[in-house]
Amino acid sequence: MAGIIVKPRARIFHGHDWVYSSEIQKTFGNPQPGDVISLKDFRDRPLGTAIYNPDSQIVARRISRRKQKLELEFFKRRIQQAFDLRERAESIDINLCRIVWSESDALPGVILDRYGDHFVLQTLTLAMHQRKEIIIDAIIKLLAPKTIILRNDSPMLKAEGIETEITLVHGENPGPFTVTANGVIFEVDLLDGQKTGLYLDQLEAHAAIAKMAKGKRVLDVFCNQGGFALACAKAGAISVTAVDSSENAIAATVRNAELNGVEINAIKHNAFDFLKHCEDEYDLIILDPPSFTRNKKTLKDAMRGYKEIHLRGLKILARNGILSTYCCSHHATRELFLQNVVSASVDAKCALRLIQNHGQRLDHPILPGIPETEYLKGFTFELAPSR
Repeated sequence: MAGIIVKPRARIFHGHDWVYSSEIQKTFGNPQPGDVISLKDFRDRPLGTAIYNPDSQIVARRISRRKQKLELEFFKRRIQQAFDLRERAESIDINLCRIVWSESDALPGVILDRYGDHFVLQTLTLAMHQRKEIIIDAIIKLLAPKTIILRNDSPMLKAEGIETEITLVHGENPGPFTVTANGVIFEVDLLDGQKTGLYLDQLEAHAAIAKMAKGKRVLDVFCNQGGFALACAKAGAISVTAVDSSENAIAATVRNAELNGVEINAIKHNAFDFLKHCEDEYDLIILDPPSFTRNKKTLKDAMRGYKEIHLRGLKILARNGILSTYCCSHHATRELFLQNVVSASVDAKCALRLIQNHGQRLDHPILPGIPETEYLKGFTFELAPSR
């Protein structure tokens, strides 16, 4: 088997499964893009098997510490293991969750979300994309889906040299249909919708924040389909305002509010401008923006953006109010994000009391050796009395 020899002190010797181009000492056997290759250390000792793409910054991603082929039985075994993990977790609805989460389930680049009998598949690495028909076959044999939609519209595809596409690959298009999470009804359109459906990683946070919403004036900024807004409205908030710059997101929020029989003031507006010019006060403010950065180069700009929304949010937070804020960028660490909120509170001349930590749901498992598998972090604060 063709392969690569990894330089000393590479991250793979410290628990990671990636090999960057700068960490390769030698390539042997003429491996081709998408091939399964062997990994060896600088003393010619085996490190396992990886998928290979020399055109990507991440040249190799380990799939096993042993010799391994990417065949049907391999995919069936790995998908079954991932399914069993979710089924064991009492906090996860196995019918509405992420079944496979890339490296966290030892399937680099494979993401599989389940919405009842309908599944959304992403193949974000070249080797997995080349074998998507085998992966689809494994899903059909294991989970008997009515529908599988290949939704490869991620910006990550460019780095792997894969063209974007959204395609029905099994069954018939279900069109818009409803799912229920935490007692809240959502309409999803997996093939023709703007997004794959819900932010499954935030469902626990929706429920946690809803417990604080009764009798409060709530503002949900960057609302997407209204996840936080709907949960708070159903929990007894006296008013709920939802803001997003996307017309489709606002339309989805309005439809979901109608489905749940609740009233939400859904506003299409740039979130930064809304917060800057808002003259109302709110008892509970949720800030859940899309990622402001996808690389280290733009991290400083991203942190300025986060600080601005934190500062603006604090200025319209009522006495004893609650601020719940989230970041879905791996590059902005939990510590950096927390310090960002503290810095904004200093400028706003207020003190915050941390009352809850948030992270991605267990169907998005984290491998400590691969820090990139942890991306979502959140904090909920209570405005402390003046001192």
